[in-house]
Amino acid sequence: MRTTDLLRFNLQLILRHRFRSLMILLALAIGVAAVNLLTGLGEGAKAYVLSQFSLLGNQTLIMLPGKKETSGGMPPLTGEAPRDITLDDADAISRLPGVSAVAPMLVGMAEVRFNARQREVVVAGTNSDYFRIRQLQTQQGQILPQLNLDTASPVAVIGSTLKRELFGNSPALGQWLKAGDRRFRVIGILDSKGQAMGMDMNDLMLIPVASAQVLFNQPGLFRVFIESQSSEAIPDIKQRIEQLMQRRHDGVADITLVSQDAILSTFAAILSTLNLAVSGIAAISLLVAGILIMNVTLISVSQRTAEIGLLKALGASNRDIQQLFLSEALLMALLGAICGMLLSELSLLAMRLHFSYLAFYTPWWARLLAFTVAVLTAMLFAWGPSRRAARLSPISALQSRQN
Repeated sequence: MRTTDLLRFNLQLILRHRFRSLMILLALAIGVAAVNLLTGLGEGAKAYVLSQFSLLGNQTLIMLPGKKETSGGMPPLTGEAPRDITLDDADAISRLPGVSAVAPMLVGMAEVRFNARQREVVVAGTNSDYFRIRQLQTQQGQILPQLNLDTASPVAVIGSTLKRELFGNSPALGQWLKAGDRRFRVIGILDSKGQAMGMDMNDLMLIPVASAQVLFNQPGLFRVFIESQSSEAIPDIKQRIEQLMQRRHDGVADITLVSQDAILSTFAAILSTLNLAVSGIAAISLLVAGILIMNVTLISVSQRTAEIGLLKALGASNRDIQQLFLSEALLMALLGAICGMLLSELSLLAMRLHFSYLAFYTPWWARLLAFTVAVLTAMLFAWGPSRRAARLSPISALQSRQN
């Protein structure tokens, strides 16, 4: 049979059995859409997380209190806590060879008020180097002034959302607001930045680190950002910092240093594994669709036994009969895959429009894989019933019609 004849015949068959065709198309479309959509969501989340940490640059180290390692033993039960990282530690690190900038950070929640308006926000204590390391700029005013780390000053730089919520359309620069029991003068407003490393930079208040220690009554630092003069110097600087902190902490190595490359490689491996796992779970729906195709094809063979006998009596070969059923499954798979692809791409587009900061895109290999698996699944599960139809004897098939 010619390809055009097969296509015309199968289209007529699909239209004649609308409900059966709709169920197969729906099952295949859901399977392809699930694989494509979940892969796109996973890739978007992966790209977002990695982009947040890539903002640090490959010349930055993050120092955290406590030694984060897996020893295989029992966790401590005595309530021991790691020694705090202090401003003196940060100041000592800034004097090490190869270190170009050090930005200590202390974070807490505080109720910020201006006149009758108030808002609970994240308040971060840091210094001017933090703006350079994190690539932050102000749309109005200036960044935090260069001060000694132990010098408190009642100044603040606020995010655009916090400015809008507290001041509306009124100018904020030079105004005094209250955070907790302390007053701060607004000297700058950050550019819109969105989410960055777990903090909403638009709803953030930045103050000098010494002022944050007074505000939260907390001497220990949350973390310290350290920028080297070059990426090649990172291993040497990391070693110097560890040796310095061990001397300052009575010979105890109780800090953790992480670099951007280590963070990116760890998150990339974790997110890639999760993405493959989720896509694999979604692919199960294609298996269900294949089983449905097999069952429907078996029913179709039993219902069209007389038709098969007539075709064989007219000279159709076993190959022609098998092609007839396989081409029907192929056509259904192609139509279902196309519908599922369009449905998932429209869903991803809607998510990109709603969450502009997340790039929900499915990579080309995932689209090709979902499409290919759908077609192969349909052909594989239709192969058995089509072989059964091809092996029917024309005489017995025509006799079944008479019965």
